[in-house]
Amino acid sequence: MRALASLWTWFAIGVTLLVGFCLQLVLWLATAAFDPRRVVAGRCFRLIGVTAAKLNPTWHFGIEGETPRGLRGRYVVVSNHESNADPFLISFLPWEMKWLGKANLFKIPIVGWSMWLAGDIPVVRGKRSSIGEALGRCAEWLEKEMPVMIFPEGTRSKDGNMLPFKDGAFRLAIDAQALVLPLAVRGTHDALPKSSWKFGTSRARVMVGTPIDSAGKTLESLKEEARAQIEAMRLRLAGVSPHRA
Repeated sequence: MRALASLWTWFAIGVTLLVGFCLQLVLWLATAAFDPRRVVAGRCFRLIGVTAAKLNPTWHFGIEGETPRGLRGRYVVVSNHESNADPFLISFLPWEMKWLGKANLFKIPIVGWSMWLAGDIPVVRGKRSSIGEALGRCAEWLEKEMPVMIFPEGTRSKDGNMLPFKDGAFRLAIDAQALVLPLAVRGTHDALPKSSWKFGTSRARVMVGTPIDSAGKTLESLKEEARAQIEAMRLRLAGVSPHRA
């Protein structure tokens, strides 16, 4: 049954991506002249991800707690990273933001094209020049009051525990005088197992934290405050009181 469900899901995702890209391309062409923030093309791409997630019978994704209906301004959004399914889950949030993603993803037909139309930012991990250029593009989006989304761990956690946070997202926030908005995801670790084409059963949730003003903060204090919020929210998503953990 799991194999049959996975075959159906891959087919559904493929069709959704293809049809969605065609729609996104039309919307991008129609709005490019008066939508420099690429809100329409970006939201279209995020909703493609939401649709694909809902078509997966083994995934049950959603938002936990209160969340703003829109988000505009200088926000650097940061989240823990459990699996490749995280972008599908985070796309359920009702606002647009530009994602920092691995450059290899932009080379995938349809997926990469959609990311480019949405205005997402490619980066080559470990290459200093690429990282600097990518953060520069993030700063440009922040200047347009468009939030940017970054996984500060830099890669997926293998066991669900958070890895150390890298400096880039927080240095960007300080330099751009931006707010840091922590997110927590929980439950996606088994949704898309590494080295397997079969989808796992997953009930995953994303929770939105409290914005942190970067003004007057050191790099380390900003990282620690964001990490503490994410850890506390992950405990809440697991049904554990932070005071008992």
